[in-house]
Amino acid sequence: MREIVLDTETTGLDPFAGDRIVEIGCIELINHLPTGRTYHQYINPQRALSEEVVAVHGLTEEFLSDKPIFKDIADDFLAFIGTDSKLVIHNAPFDMKFLNAELSWVDKELLSFDRVIDTLVMARQKFPGSRVNLNELCKRFNVDNTARTLHGALLDSELLAEVYLDLIGGREPGLVLDKMSAPVVNEIKHADTPAVRQKEFHAPRVFVLDKEEEKQHIEFVRQIKNNIWGVS
Repeated sequence: MREIVLDTETTGLDPFAGDRIVEIGCIELINHLPTGRTYHQYINPQRALSEEVVAVHGLTEEFLSDKPIFKDIADDFLAFIGTDSKLVIHNAPFDMKFLNAELSWVDKELLSFDRVIDTLVMARQKFPGSRVNLNELCKRFNVDNTARTLHGALLDSELLAEVYLDLIGGREPGLVLDKMSAPVVNEIKHADTPAVRQKEFHAPRVFVLDKEEEKQHIEFVRQIKNNIWGVS
């Protein structure tokens, strides 16, 4: 089974108000495990970037000025993600809105939301009442995110791949690993791509609720009418 962990960076929040994608990062998983194949591309949005946006991802107009526009990279991007691979995305509606807007503007077929696995939804279901942004999930699963001083599509995809493996039950789903460590990424598509750290896999962890999480869980269950646990 092939999955693509995907992230984008943009100039703002709404493509239909003129915002554009400035970076795409993807990591390939086969049977839930990283293969080392990646796709990474900076994109010239052909518009100004606000100081607030630059503060989030660090990508300036000057840096992006000589990068290709989306039209010129669309085919390579679509070829990498394929036509039926699942797309693993954190807060998928945001990225899918931008990707499909960009694809529509260059007359390409849109991506179906049926392909999407939204890790934000997964995390909310697994940890009701807790904060489930990427940084918090890295902290919860002991994923090293010290390199994440700014948002970056490839680095965030790398981190999300690790978080996703923990969300689905550990680093050895299906017992397909015969070694306890393997690289997440060893191939970079573009010369100006930031260095990507090597990761180690480890055995599934046993999680214990702290008092605050247990309290939040009980409050959540109390809101369920006639719940089967007899909590009222």
